[in-house]
Amino acid sequence: MALRPIWFLLPILALASCTTVSPEALRGRDAARCADYGFRRGTDGFAACLQRIDLSREADRRARLRDDPFYVGGVVPGAGYGRIW
Repeated sequence: MALRPIWFLLPILALASCTTVSPEALRGRDAARCADYGFRRGTDGFAACLQRIDLSREADRRARLRDDPFYVGGVVPGAGYGRIW
């Protein structure tokens, strides 16, 4: 009977680990990161910093999708979108 509470908590822990970040919160973290690097808001350097962070995030996402064996690509697999087998 000692295992019963553990089985009850597993779905709750699984759902608690699934979090999404709002675009506003993500932008705030990116802006804070660029400010920590020494860029000032409203300057070209600050905008370039935000752009580099966004490009890096997109490159990481594409790399994760490329390495995912269950991702077949965009609209039609093999037709120019996503992977070409």
